[in-house]
Amino acid sequence: MTASPRIPPLEVDGLDAATAELLHSCVQDGTAANNIYRTILRHPRVFKRWTRFGAVLLYGWIPERDRELVVLRTAHNCRCAYEWEHHKQLAQRRGVSAEEVEAVLQGPEWAGWSQWDAALLRAADELHRDSRVGDATWAVLAERYDERLLIELPMLVGNYHAVAFAVNSLGIQYEAGEAQP
Repeated sequence: MTASPRIPPLEVDGLDAATAELLHSCVQDGTAANNIYRTILRHPRVFKRWTRFGAVLLYGWIPERDRELVVLRTAHNCRCAYEWEHHKQLAQRRGVSAEEVEAVLQGPEWAGWSQWDAALLRAADELHRDSRVGDATWAVLAERYDERLLIELPMLVGNYHAVAFAVNSLGIQYEAGEAQP
């Protein structure tokens, strides 16, 4: 993370009416003040489409716990501390234990993972490294996931790669008062 933002976030109280409406129409879960949203909002067209696509994935058909494991592993693979910290909290609210959150850093080889959890983490690793899910991992995933979920999974990982690229490149900082790793 850079020492200061390369592109600073907009101040919520300084937004013109149209920009404020865009922010609040696209981000309705109480996170509108997040620096990532207020930074990407500087490009309204990207912001509008990205938040809608991200919402489809964040509230998609992949079970919440599975989704958070994959997002955490992707944040780790991309060295995106901002996303790691935000999703670490979400993961714990969605059924991932504190021990499992820390084990995500070890990857799919951690002895405590079920075969399923290991396959999810392996899929994130393979997508990061090879730009595709390998055949053995795909076979495990296809035992439980239907076509919709098998389509959604690489899209989820790809979206969080894009998020990490933006956060890391733009120097997006933690929100005021938030603990930094």
